[in-house]
Amino acid sequence: MALKNSTMLPLGTVIPSFSLPDVISGEMISPETFDLSHGILVMFICKHCPYVVHVKDELARLGKDYRQSGLGMVAISSNDASSYSDDSPDSLKRMAEQVGFVFPLCYDESQETAKAFTAACTPDFFLFDQKQQLVYRGQLDDSRPGNGTPVTGKDLRDAIDAALSGKDVPHMQRPSAGCNIKWKSGNEPDYA
Repeated sequence: MALKNSTMLPLGTVIPSFSLPDVISGEMISPETFDLSHGILVMFICKHCPYVVHVKDELARLGKDYRQSGLGMVAISSNDASSYSDDSPDSLKRMAEQVGFVFPLCYDESQETAKAFTAACTPDFFLFDQKQQLVYRGQLDDSRPGNGTPVTGKDLRDAIDAALSGKDVPHMQRPSAGCNIKWKSGNEPDYA
């Protein structure tokens, strides 16, 4: 389990465009799928990573807790499913249904969406405000597999609450940490 930190995309970056299939419904999902007047949270996850396994129930809670807030939420898996079959669309669909995700879980087969966000690890979180500008990129909380710290989602929840209430999200943000995205051979970005 090699630890990789997020790239910390510059704050203020405008949300990259994407259009990806939801593994549950089959529908194409893009930022325009959502009412962006309350912002959008984009989460890069997968099924097999121990760091995601550690927090997946909290991700499901986040979806349920913020469902009525107007915040758009989408999860994306960009791992190479030909090398990591647990991260295939069918496997992702089973996970989403078992855990109870109420937000789309999309599969980024080309890995171009991960590159556009400079996503580096799973999980990796990107919160954009109502102007579609990045206001938070960082960790869910201080919990990691085996460190004994409870999973609360505190850092991300604090950022979401600030953004939804029109307050500034603090610029001091700690990077997310997890497994590196499993890039297809020859498709690794410069920042990987």
